[in-house]
Amino acid sequence: MTARLVMDPEPPVLRPTDLIRTAADVIMSGRYRRLPVVGADGRYLGMFGVNCLLGMVLPKALLMQEGENLAHIPRQTLSDLHRRFQQFEDQPITVCTLEEATIVHPDTPLIQTLFTLYKSRTNLPVVDPASGRLEGLISYWDVGAAILAAEV
Repeated sequence: MTARLVMDPEPPVLRPTDLIRTAADVIMSGRYRRLPVVGADGRYLGMFGVNCLLGMVLPKALLMQEGENLAHIPRQTLSDLHRRFQQFEDQPITVCTLEEATIVHPDTPLIQTLFTLYKSRTNLPVVDPASGRLEGLISYWDVGAAILAAEV
């Protein structure tokens, strides 16, 4: 039993040329924290996540300061945050650094895969070691559904 058993072989993916707006739509509609980014050849390039989107709407002064003293940051409304998002929405997702992620291979033993998922606390890209192509994605939901559907 391997990672292949619990992976989604056709996960939603992003391309490096996708716009921030597109990524936000996919992430929000599926309630994903991170999605794999693949090249035109299917090679896994990294992960794009909600942290990038959140970083876009936070005031720059807040991101540049150290510590958590927010007293000098003016109050922000949801409209302020939306306007800040609109400044980025037509840019490609590559304006954010693609996140490195722990990966597993399709033939990684199942228990090792589950332990890796447990430690990483986020989706696991399943990458073919020879070609570097994304083969699937493993989420807590995929694992939970597989376990609950197993016959006893």
